[in-house]
Amino acid sequence: MLDGVIYWIVVVPVRAPVPIAFIAACVPEKEGSLIGDKSVSVVFDNSKIKRFVPGFCATTSFAEGIRKSLAWFDADPSRKKIDPEMNARLDKLIAGYEKGMIEAVRNFR
Repeated sequence: MLDGVIYWIVVVPVRAPVPIAFIAACVPEKEGSLIGDKSVSVVFDNSKIKRFVPGFCATTSFAEGIRKSLAWFDADPSRKKIDPEMNARLDKLIAGYEKGMIEAVRNFR
């Protein structure tokens, strides 16, 4: 993944790399949650916590964390509810980005 790019996952898994600046411009209320760790890279490392808490040791593997996360969603059906309005906004966002990309490429040929 490139720095400053988020891959949105939609109902049918589709990787859609959309720059954070574009998302923030189109959906400004999401800007705060996009800036920071998510905008820099997809490498989640715990070196910062280890600097501040020298004895820290992660005890949950990625695979176990995913299993626990999925179990949490499965425990309450309301947690699996799809937000049709947000889905439509994300579809519109991706379509707008793709349209802009096509237009930009056309302008450079």
